[in-house]
Amino acid sequence: MESEKYKHIQLGKGDVGRYVLLPGDPFRTDLIARYFDEPQLVAHNREHKTWIGKLDGVPVAVTSTGMGGPSAAIAVEELIRCGADTFIRVGTAGPVRCPEDCDRYDGVIVTGSVRDEGTTVQYVPIEYPAIANRHVVEALVQAAARKGLHYAEGISQSKDSFYGELDPACSPEQARLLQRWEAWQKSGVMCSEMECAALFVVAALRGCRAGAIMNWGDMDKTIQTACDAIRLLIAADQANG
Repeated sequence: MESEKYKHIQLGKGDVGRYVLLPGDPFRTDLIARYFDEPQLVAHNREHKTWIGKLDGVPVAVTSTGMGGPSAAIAVEELIRCGADTFIRVGTAGPVRCPEDCDRYDGVIVTGSVRDEGTTVQYVPIEYPAIANRHVVEALVQAAARKGLHYAEGISQSKDSFYGELDPACSPEQARLLQRWEAWQKSGVMCSEMECAALFVVAALRGCRAGAIMNWGDMDKTIQTACDAIRLLIAADQANG
């Protein structure tokens, strides 16, 4: 009997392995799957498109989350129910401090996120931190260093309104938005995006591992770094039994 497919990602138990890359854009899954051995498109429903394949002989997958915390949380919840437990978000982000960070870094390996969004408060009180798993962060740092890339390690702001950041003057909340943006700058927040907080909180609450690598625009290097980080995690997991 065919296993039950979860409603949104249209995958069932056993359809994916432990390790999953998470871009937002469904079309970006095609780019990531090119780096897999034996890539196979297995599902595409709504904004969630999934390829499976292998890295170093181990099953891996890439699933798009769509934009924003609600969609990302749904994808991660269902992927966990399918058997995944290790996630790396791969995407683009806006620098909070530009041009200095744009010139100095290729992007950001996210260590934690400001929960400036509404999804995670449906899970746990706001005082609970959104933190990346340290083993995933270390794998990403090592993978980037081996390629001679320069990613900052730092905090992202996860938000719900793209245009609230891009064009705050369009909002009656302009003064508050600008004040908060200045606070992120003074606090050393490195980048702004829309999914990391949801990913980190859901993964932590479910006993899983998650990290993220964000770039200012060069997606190919970021994808390669994320795939190499998965390889490092696979090797470490195998060594630890």
